[in-house]
Amino acid sequence: MNYVISIINPDMSARMHAICDSLALPLCIELHGRGTATRNVLDLLGLSSREYHILMTVADRGRTASLIDEARRQLYIDAPGHGIIVATPIKSVGGGKTLSYLNGGRPTEGAPELNFNYEIILAIANEGYTDAVMDAARAAGARGGTVLHGKGTGSKDAEKFLKVSIASEKEVIMIVAKSSEKTAIMQSIVREAGVGTEAGAVAMSLPVSAIAGFGMLDNN
Repeated sequence: MNYVISIINPDMSARMHAICDSLALPLCIELHGRGTATRNVLDLLGLSSREYHILMTVADRGRTASLIDEARRQLYIDAPGHGIIVATPIKSVGGGKTLSYLNGGRPTEGAPELNFNYEIILAIANEGYTDAVMDAARAAGARGGTVLHGKGTGSKDAEKFLKVSIASEKEVIMIVAKSSEKTAIMQSIVREAGVGTEAGAVAMSLPVSAIAGFGMLDNN
């Protein structure tokens, strides 16, 4: 099963919800975020805003493929500026009833065939330092990201070992990158905006099992 993250323009939100409803996908959670694209990139894509809606849901392998197919057909997701969809595999689910609910009572499938051509980089930084993180990421080849606003829950160990306060306003920057570029991007973030800097960014990556929406970046 996959945790599917769709990053779309606000005016596509209702259609994406309709697609999820038609596929009986559970736990559809919608968040508001903002992109990190520069003004030049926005002009290139014909966009007037950096606001995005992030829709998160759970889908088995078959319904992940169906969701991507419908997004391509109805939302033109592969056209530049129309958003992206990324699926990252779920390793385990807590309890048989939860699994049955998330999977719609269907028989469980085997482990997903991971496509490591792409990974999701998550950088958690202090509020107001998205630009520092993205400047470092772009210097290593990243093309853009999406920012979510949050708040840490506090950890004395984090303050002891990382010298950062977790109990403060945070920004979560999600960057989808080619696996071949991921290490350089993360190293740049850690070096220029990581622990010990004012940004205090902590970076990690997740594998990707399916992806759509990079028509401008790939020839495939």
